[in-house]
Amino acid sequence: MKFADLGLSEELLSAVHDAGYTEPTPIQAEAIPQVQMMRDLIAVAQTGTGKTASFVLPMIDILASGRRRMRMPRSLILEPTRELAAQVAENFEKYGKNHDLKLALLIGGVQMGDQVKALDEGVDVLIATPGRLMDLFGRGKILLNGCELLVIDEADRMLDMGFIPDIEEICSKLPDQRQTLLFSATMPPPIKKLADKFLTNPKTIEVARPASTNVNIQQFKVLCTSRQKREALRYFLKNDNVQTAIVFANRKTTVRDLAKELDKNGFSVGQIQGDMDQGSRNQELERFKAGDITVLVASDVAARGLDVKGVSHIFNYDTPWHPDDYVHRVGRTGRAGAKGRAFTFVTPEDAEAIANVEKLTKQNIEVFKVSGGGAKASDGQAADETPAEKPRRERQPKRAEASERNEQPAPEQRAKAQPRDKDQPRDKDQPRDKAEDRDQAAEKTPHKAKPAPRERKPRQTSEDKSKPGEWDGPVPSFLDHSAIR
Repeated sequence: MKFADLGLSEELLSAVHDAGYTEPTPIQAEAIPQVQMMRDLIAVAQTGTGKTASFVLPMIDILASGRRRMRMPRSLILEPTRELAAQVAENFEKYGKNHDLKLALLIGGVQMGDQVKALDEGVDVLIATPGRLMDLFGRGKILLNGCELLVIDEADRMLDMGFIPDIEEICSKLPDQRQTLLFSATMPPPIKKLADKFLTNPKTIEVARPASTNVNIQQFKVLCTSRQKREALRYFLKNDNVQTAIVFANRKTTVRDLAKELDKNGFSVGQIQGDMDQGSRNQELERFKAGDITVLVASDVAARGLDVKGVSHIFNYDTPWHPDDYVHRVGRTGRAGAKGRAFTFVTPEDAEAIANVEKLTKQNIEVFKVSGGGAKASDGQAADETPAEKPRRERQPKRAEASERNEQPAPEQRAKAQPRDKDQPRDKDQPRDKAEDRDQAAEKTPHKAKPAPRERKPRQTSEDKSKPGEWDGPVPSFLDHSAIR
């Protein structure tokens, strides 16, 4: 099947051809006709299969006719992260270059002034994160009653980030007569409940089972301790024919520290994490796409929807806390039919997390064990080659040692057992008694006589004792003078 068989306009086909695409992916071939028929849609597919183009392309043709109105976007696309929202905007600019469509990007981390100005001029496509959209809506800067088409992208990630209440409120502000498209790589029960509530008789498309990973990606788990992670990462970056790689960590602090250490070890490295402003994150991402850096250390903020060509390796420096995140992390490689490799570092503390990943993906991830030249071992071999703990040196209890010492008489006790006279000469082999030594030293040392204590004489006062009943304290001076002259 060709894109020309999907009923797209000539202007759109020209833009798709200029982008280098001629045949649609399975999700595109099934989703585009349903969107063109204005049906509600639920699409579940693996990451890297072209979900974004499956709604961008038909939306361009649908919105080609019509007019813009101030502060009333004609369509709304909700994205979980700024990076994914920016990538969707790039797709609209690339495929819609032959159409007169205006779009606005509402994301956090940037000033609102330019965003409000774009809304005032009217937009055909509004791409937003839920937080910034609700903020502007609360300020009265945007109206949603003119929205004809709603796209909820990466719905499972919205669930993980706690955006479902915001999405429900946003949907309540939209007109009832609208087309709603829901795209996701996984379909947990809460997302199914959301779809049942806000979609009308939707068409469900699944090009692969939910939460499955790409068959073009070789997946391994590396058993190690927390202290061995960095050494293992450096080993793979140097010895596994890495062209470009993304290293995922669970914490922002880990991203910063790991990027600094890899830079000190001579790797061309960049980082993306939540504490960076949007401009810095975009700059790092552009450097990675351009090939200026070959290793990108990122938190899960970059795991969803980023389409970077030629990523050969994915390293899960930390086993993801949520099993769904594993699917999206690994999906950054092996895109558009290419091959890729993914390594997950698993510590003993990650046993439950990796078990949940294998349960979700319904596969046992092969163990990759580094031994000498980097040979690969199976699960059984890895377990056999794991060095056993060294037995601890057995020590006798202190009480037992003390009892053994008490059983043998001490030299002093043996000396006391055979007393001798002071006048009798001491045998050389006989131990000296400490008390005897003290007595002899006391005899040799002359005693100094202690001075007799001085007798304390009672304090004599010049005043005579007062008689009973008279004043015994100090006499004020004014009593010496009489008032009678």
